[in-house]
Amino acid sequence: MSNVFSYAIKRVIFDEDYQPSDSTRITTNFANLARGDHRQENLRNALRMIDRRFNALAHWDNSRGDRYALELEIISVDIDIEGKGQSFPSIEILKTNILDRKTDKRIEGIVGNNFSSYVRDYDFSVLLREYNAGQAQFSIPEGFGELHGKLFKDFLNSRTYKENFSKPPVICLSVSDNKIYHRTENQHPVLGVEYTPNETSLTEQYFRKMGFDVRYFMPQNSVAPLAFYFFGDLLTDYTNLELISTISTMETFQKIYRPEIYNANSVAGYEYQPDLKHTDHSLTQVVYDRVERSQLAIRQGKFAEEHFIKPYQEILAKWSADFA
Repeated sequence: MSNVFSYAIKRVIFDEDYQPSDSTRITTNFANLARGDHRQENLRNALRMIDRRFNALAHWDNSRGDRYALELEIISVDIDIEGKGQSFPSIEILKTNILDRKTDKRIEGIVGNNFSSYVRDYDFSVLLREYNAGQAQFSIPEGFGELHGKLFKDFLNSRTYKENFSKPPVICLSVSDNKIYHRTENQHPVLGVEYTPNETSLTEQYFRKMGFDVRYFMPQNSVAPLAFYFFGDLLTDYTNLELISTISTMETFQKIYRPEIYNANSVAGYEYQPDLKHTDHSLTQVVYDRVERSQLAIRQGKFAEEHFIKPYQEILAKWSADFA
């Protein structure tokens, strides 16, 4: 199906002076850090952690451990459904750029990394929640995630994406505390040791409808595997520096948001089940309110329902049915 919706991209540098825009999901990793009395200290500490982790992984020809710095761009994507200039904040992702101080070059990194979506908030925090209200057994409504998946694929196939990004996105998420992961013998020089889960998850199913495959790797000196969602071949389609840019960025966020898993004081074994109640972990010097973040997701889902799902319900239903 030809692309009938139009997309517009806004770029904002994520640095210690970053302030979220009015349309930014405030539960998003980077936006959550940029709030409150400690916002600038939070940002400064997080960015310092990212750079240090990058240099630790990119250790060749880098004896002092300070050769590289990362520049992060927040990519906000607005969608115009009717072509009348009225847009809705569709998704937000991160773009990494690598600054090589030795050669004085700026190297393009990976787009994706973090993934934020108002429609996903609606699916998980409104639709799924209301569908299971009062039910004795959890279940998933028919067609769950299909509209979101098709909208994402439409954006990837759009001229806007192709003009702005040279490679498909890679999204890096936390592992699930509901699954058991088994270490394999497969090891990548940058991604680290591969793990395989004992079963699929709702998140995996949701991202597959967006076109993603998933693999789990625990990088060197990490304590838990990360989930890498990708198109194509994760191990050969991206350079070592590109992969390191994603690992260092998203592992830092996970250490802040899920210290019980990613800042634990023990390393994942051959059979590993994450535990968000694990007490043997260290805290970073970054202030974060996880309870507030989960509550805000419901408000953001309601926002999507009111300003996107309901107003464009008929158009979206017809478009989704015709989408191929």
